[in-house]
Amino acid sequence: MGSLSFIGLGLSDERGMSLYGLELARSADIALIETYTNLMPSLNLRSLEALIGKEVNRVDRHYVEDGTHLLRAASEKNVALLVPGDPFIATTHIELRVRAERRGIPVRVAHAPSIISVAPGVAGLQNYKFGRSATITFPDNYSEVPYDTISQNRRAGLHTLLFLDLRAEEGRYMSVPEGVQLLMEMESRRGEDVVSPDMLVIGIARAGSPDQLVRGGRAKDLASLDFGPPPHSLIVPGRLHFMEAEALEVLARVERSLLSQYVERV
Repeated sequence: MGSLSFIGLGLSDERGMSLYGLELARSADIALIETYTNLMPSLNLRSLEALIGKEVNRVDRHYVEDGTHLLRAASEKNVALLVPGDPFIATTHIELRVRAERRGIPVRVAHAPSIISVAPGVAGLQNYKFGRSATITFPDNYSEVPYDTISQNRRAGLHTLLFLDLRAEEGRYMSVPEGVQLLMEMESRRGEDVVSPDMLVIGIARAGSPDQLVRGGRAKDLASLDFGPPPHSLIVPGRLHFMEAEALEVLARVERSLLSQYVERV
């Protein structure tokens, strides 16, 4: 009997893997990596192979989502699937785990940081004050879910984490300015005053990397700010605790006058 190990790699490069993940990868007969669910800006495949002591084969979306060959291999050998971020942020991997469990294949999991766990901290926001998250999709797959999500969260005073669409197979990664512009376009269609050029928005680029960038300000200003290489994400804050406001002033360089409009009144 083989096994299937899901190993999170973290956000930046292969060094984000936990010691337990490293142990699982080194003991695997077959090591696979998928890079379509997220971009790790500094990942070096050769360095990863040297770290775990074996060849790492890159697999595409179809191979993982179909799962037939992967599960067949895991029924006979120890297979490690290395994943950007945390293994189970992507629903595909949850489905694959369920299929493995139903077949009686032993499953092991090594968790790692993901944008969901890291974004609040890099911006200085309190994680329990986040509501539902959403993805801003490319225009050819247009969705107003982010608009509705911001609206719902704001009514409860909660922050909204917005993932920005990516298509790794095509080399397409949405930027903070593109995400902000798409929110503006949703507002022009809906006209419900959920998004405005002067609302506070936080942009995050390359979270968890040595060169991560966190900047906040009015949406109209972030729409023209160069955040550099991907991956990017957005936070639309709700009501702010005074400590959150202080953190945003220091960590995201947000003007105090703008922050004062969002601080909770005691």
